Amino acid sequence: MAVPERRSTGAREGGGAFRIEPVSRVADRVAEQIRSYIVDEDLAEGERLPSERRLAELVGSSRPTVSQALRSLAVQGLVTIRPGSGAYVLRRPASMVDTSIELMLRLEPDSVGEAAHLRFLLELTAGRQAIAHRAGDLEPLERALEGLRQARGSAAEWIAADTVFHVEVVRLAGNRFLTSLFSSVHTALVEKAYERWVTGKQVPSWLTGEGFEEQIALHEPMAQALAQGRRREFERAAIAHQRALLEHMDLHLPDWDRGL
Repeated sequence: MAVPERRSTGAREGGGAFRIEPVSRVADRVAEQIRSYIVDEDLAEGERLPSERRLAELVGSSRPTVSQALRSLAVQGLVTIRPGSGAYVLRRPASMVDTSIELMLRLEPDSVGEAAHLRFLLELTAGRQAIAHRAGDLEPLERALEGLRQARGSAAEWIAADTVFHVEVVRLAGNRFLTSLFSSVHTALVEKAYERWVTGKQVPSWLTGEGFEEQIALHEPMAQALAQGRRREFERAAIAHQRALLEHMDLHLPDWDRGL
């Protein structure tokens, strides 16, 4: 496991200058070693990693470098660091995708329409895949739909319930990478779409009265189409939902059904 913390030189014979390899580059290598250790040892989420001192011995590095490597892995969602206790396996690499998407939306706010389009394409693809292969256990989707019905009058509760519902739709495709990517895109997009209501602690009109029933009516056909294996019905329901989402975000409504 050990990779020595060596110096990288550009020395020339006769006495040239040399430069020390940046610590960050060494930390990257150490992070890769620790990442491999987690995978090779099949460490479960919640398991405690060896102490920084022990890890430093294992990789042949210094404790400060190991500490930097662990912070890098924490950003990647592979470990969590508990002050005074140590580093624990997290195994949630999707958090890095979440961060990247949220950052892109902040740096390039004009890309929100593209993110919405990606969200739609991922869900549409997943639904088609689920129907083509006869979606399996639909009980989690039914529970998620019931969760939506209980989220009346709260933007924050609606975001959580809505995310669970759509992730369950995509999960039926049976592709964990697709599910993870969709979850990241959907969560970032919906939180941005409803940000003004959540931060202002306001209740949008569409979460009360007839408006709320209309929101439920946008989701029920998606669940029904998946249960009955009806592709065209699912596509129409997905398009209707996407149009409503774009209206909430004050985005242009393209011809989503073109080419479907």
